[in-house]
Amino acid sequence: MATKRTYGDGCGIAHALDLVGERWALLVVRELVLGPKRFSDLAAALPKVTPSVLAQRLRELEEIGVVRRDTLPPPAASQVYELTPWGGRLEAVLIALGEWGASSPTLPDDLPVGPDSAMLAMKTLFSPPDTAVELEVELVLSDLPYAVRVVDGQLQVTRGRPASPAASLRTTSDGLESLMWRRETLDEALASGTATLEGDRSAVEELLGQIEVPAPV
Repeated sequence: MATKRTYGDGCGIAHALDLVGERWALLVVRELVLGPKRFSDLAAALPKVTPSVLAQRLRELEEIGVVRRDTLPPPAASQVYELTPWGGRLEAVLIALGEWGASSPTLPDDLPVGPDSAMLAMKTLFSPPDTAVELEVELVLSDLPYAVRVVDGQLQVTRGRPASPAASLRTTSDGLESLMWRRETLDEALASGTATLEGDRSAVEELLGQIEVPAPV
């Protein structure tokens, strides 16, 4: 078990919280949903956590079978952490939790958001189109590329460059958050220089048009 403390309750919810309810545990999982990361990558994505606590959380998540270690092939040959298939099932939990939190009346809008967090927010806020739409675009957040596809009414996001995107939008995590939360239009972002666009503009507009922000409760 990941923690020494337990709720002592036999229901699945309590047991799940025994396993991944410790501070930072689910945020570590969040950072691994879109693919493996090195320890240094995780530390950079979670700057508020100390290296010792991060190492402890990774060790605990590994012990319960949520996270595993792997080594990238040469020339990188770096050790990375990745979610196990069972750990990957927590993505649906995080999406649901993020959707619930997005409707909070006290959701802060002045705190930084990491690249993977912004992309998961896009998955959280994505509303399937009424008509069949298939598209593939590249989103580059502070030089980190993501392949974004809409297939069969589902939004798929992977870290890395897509094979043949219709368009490429470059911005920052905060810039994407502004576009998704309708604080800034695509025209305004392009005019201000907070975003640049190459390729089919309509593909990006189609994608952004499927983002629905819930009203605060």
